[in-house]
Amino acid sequence: MSNAHGNRAEEPAIKEQRVTKQRIAVGAALDTIDDFVSTQELHRMMYDAGSRVSLATTYRIVQSMAEDGQVDVLRNAEGEAVYRRCAASTHHHHLLCRNCGKTVEIEAPAVEAWAASVAQDNGFTEVAHTVEIFGLCPECSAAKAAK
Repeated sequence: MSNAHGNRAEEPAIKEQRVTKQRIAVGAALDTIDDFVSTQELHRMMYDAGSRVSLATTYRIVQSMAEDGQVDVLRNAEGEAVYRRCAASTHHHHLLCRNCGKTVEIEAPAVEAWAASVAQDNGFTEVAHTVEIFGLCPECSAAKAAK
């Protein structure tokens, strides 16, 4: 949380320590998951494992981790935000199977160049973008073809 001046460093040490313990618990739970999960699913898994971080705190921490680039965030087929610990340390995009939810992290230099060009052509600065490509993974495509 930020204080009135927007400076996180000036928060009381006691609050920071509590948040750090909760953030560590959320991070540790995310480290055990390979697939994207909703915050509610993550909270349920943490609760089942004995963690007592509240759902509201889990939401806040996951959102903060997404803003800091520590987790990837996508929208599933229902439009719900789902999260996963980033496997790639650089800016990347995703291929997402709309059937089973499998994701593949991809780098797309052509997309980066296009986004920068469009932004520049329109006078935009400090731009960001997200690209998610939905389709069927090879396994789901094969299963569909076999029907």
